[in-house]
Amino acid sequence: MDKLVAMQVFITTVACGSQSAAAQKLGLSRPVVSRYLGELEDWAGARLLHRTTRRLSLTDAGMEALARCRQLLEMAKSIQLSVGEPSGVPRGRLRITASTTLGRSVLTNMIAQFVELYPGVGVDMLLSDQTVSLVDERIDLAIRITNTLGPNVVARKLAQCRVLLCAAPAYLQRRAAPRHVEELSEHNCLLHSFYGKSTWTFRCGGEELAVPVTGNLSANDAAAIEQAVLYGAGLAMLPAYMALPLIDKGALVALLPECEAMPMDIYAIYATRKNMPVALSKLIEFLESRFKQARLG
Repeated sequence: MDKLVAMQVFITTVACGSQSAAAQKLGLSRPVVSRYLGELEDWAGARLLHRTTRRLSLTDAGMEALARCRQLLEMAKSIQLSVGEPSGVPRGRLRITASTTLGRSVLTNMIAQFVELYPGVGVDMLLSDQTVSLVDERIDLAIRITNTLGPNVVARKLAQCRVLLCAAPAYLQRRAAPRHVEELSEHNCLLHSFYGKSTWTFRCGGEELAVPVTGNLSANDAAAIEQAVLYGAGLAMLPAYMALPLIDKGALVALLPECEAMPMDIYAIYATRKNMPVALSKLIEFLESRFKQARLG
């Protein structure tokens, strides 16, 4: 728990009179505010607030804690002013998450460049193909590939990534390459939730087509689909950052070039825009610049 942040959440909640109002003022979600308050109470070893559906009120311990929290925050500010680095210099440690394949293919090199550029910043990377809770895992930044952001997500679009329909030469020796998207129903399609397990969407001649697909292999890991398509098990949709190097080497063949598979957006997702640490702000700006230079299409 970031105790200073928890103290600020506590002070703001008391001033605003409710968790919802405090969340709005701080630019946080209500569950995040509730979590900070609960963890502060666990740390203090006492209930600090009486909670009802209509109002909040301080307990005796809460009244004492409120005064102490204000003192500690003022002390923290004075320490920062007296011994802190120049304003605007990124420092601290960030915790970020991304999918395993995006992390290995693109993101790790970018992060290595970032920490070299800003030696006062450290980065912990959590690579997972499961959606990770920013609150539960204390994540500062999530890099996600999706076209369906939730309604309350705070995000910045970093780039758009092409998706390529591919097959290995070994597969195409056994089966003729599809000439039209409608022929995909005649092929074994390797399926991944990244691009849909029952329908693949294309834009052909200005027309958007949703094509039903089936296959005998599906996976929740894009790297597994990559290995299967390289083996010659079927056709697959792969993000450009995975497919293009393999196409360049001749290990895969791009299919249906006249039709463009629907691209996917790459987002930076974070808890709030307010009071963003300089290191996090600089990282998002850096990634936006690097993703624009990356080979994504």
